[in-house]
Amino acid sequence: MPEHEPYDPLDYGNLTVNLVRELMTRLAVSLPIPDRFAGPGVYALFYDGGYGPYASLRSPDAAQPIYVGKAVPPGGRKGGSAPDESEPVLYRRIGEHVRSLEAADNLRLGDFTCRHLVVVPLWITMAERFLIEHYQPCWNVCIEGFGIHDPGSGRHASQRSWWDTLHPGRPWATNLQPRDEADAEELLRAFTAERQAIPETP
Repeated sequence: MPEHEPYDPLDYGNLTVNLVRELMTRLAVSLPIPDRFAGPGVYALFYDGGYGPYASLRSPDAAQPIYVGKAVPPGGRKGGSAPDESEPVLYRRIGEHVRSLEAADNLRLGDFTCRHLVVVPLWITMAERFLIEHYQPCWNVCIEGFGIHDPGSGRHASQRSWWDTLHPGRPWATNLQPRDEADAEELLRAFTAERQAIPETP
């Protein structure tokens, strides 16, 4: 920023920096999270395992997330009454991911850690967008589908997600139309090659 440029604390970029900084000060904890807590918010998952294709995505210091997401309170997507912030929606959402990781044939739950931040509902969707834009996590922008649910009866003509293609094991995903695993691997190779080609910011 130029020396005499006025500082706006509500500028998009400044909000991004503040949100990312706040989340990254939270302790990176093993999964599953042992202590139940209330409230909505955002979270980031970090990988530090031995799955070969993810070698360049490993983050032993929990600094580069492989996935970020949000959990909104009941009523948060509808107008009218104020959203209920007393429900453990963030805790539950992370618990859903625990079950997905446990189901995957080629991933280990013990190789993942999580940082999470309870956020005022007004800011949750924007906070998630900030995190995705800032980090470009692999499971958000390349190998997508980790956060989806069973589409339910009558909707199994849909294609299997790239995540379920690369990490088979969720029982309901076998009902979806298969994709070629080689295509998923090629997507991942292109993503990691592009990321490695970007010079680090000094």
